[in-house]
Amino acid sequence: MSGLLDRRWFARALAGAGAMALSACDQLNQSKSVKAVVFSAEGLTRRVQRLILSPGQLAPEYQPSDISPSFRPNGSVGVDDDHYRAAVADGFKDWRLQIDGLVDHPLSLSLADLRARSTRTQITRHDCVEGWSCIAKWKGALLGPLLHEAGLKPTARFIVFSCADLIDPGAGAHYYESIGLADAFHPQTLLAYEMNDQPLPVAHGAPLRLRVERQLGYKQAKYVMRVSAVSSLAPINGGKGGYWEDSTGYEWYAGI
Repeated sequence: MSGLLDRRWFARALAGAGAMALSACDQLNQSKSVKAVVFSAEGLTRRVQRLILSPGQLAPEYQPSDISPSFRPNGSVGVDDDHYRAAVADGFKDWRLQIDGLVDHPLSLSLADLRARSTRTQITRHDCVEGWSCIAKWKGALLGPLLHEAGLKPTARFIVFSCADLIDPGAGAHYYESIGLADAFHPQTLLAYEMNDQPLPVAHGAPLRLRVERQLGYKQAKYVMRVSAVSSLAPINGGKGGYWEDSTGYEWYAGI
């Protein structure tokens, strides 16, 4: 059974089925048959993982010698917004992360604040649904303690990430993604502000990106600006929990 959970197995399964679907990593193929293969594989992975893994089961971690010499950016590689470009030029000194929604104590945190919170450093593998993988070292604030600090209300069921990059400039719509509480409180889930011992590059989501290591690349939201606790995903855009889930029908749970 453990083979079903191996990241390489998932990539081989997609390739063997002829899956040419692309996620946030690149342009998506719209074939219904291809998406059906992807969805069935992801659904199986989710069910198996939830059945046999403990909530704190860790994704594999690697040695510094395993770090990829280059790490391919996925999805957006920048934000076409004057305010964001000004923040980059200023080193994100005035940037703040908002934590709100169904919480008792909404938070507004600077990068310095996040660095002063509970942190974790880990070397993990990023797997794109296309089939490619890269290994990098990430450092960031653990999401679970931040949510504890904000004080989740009993009705909170999901955590939604709102990002700086626009998906519809005309409408002012921003990229979004979400995860459940089991993954939000996982010991490897963090809001990363460093990559390979350097400040997170713009192409990889500066100043802050989600790392939820037991899920595929399109769940790793970049340019995170706001973290909101909600009771339901239904009222959020298309109601499926994320931009790619709403726009293409990708599975909300992308476990590996």
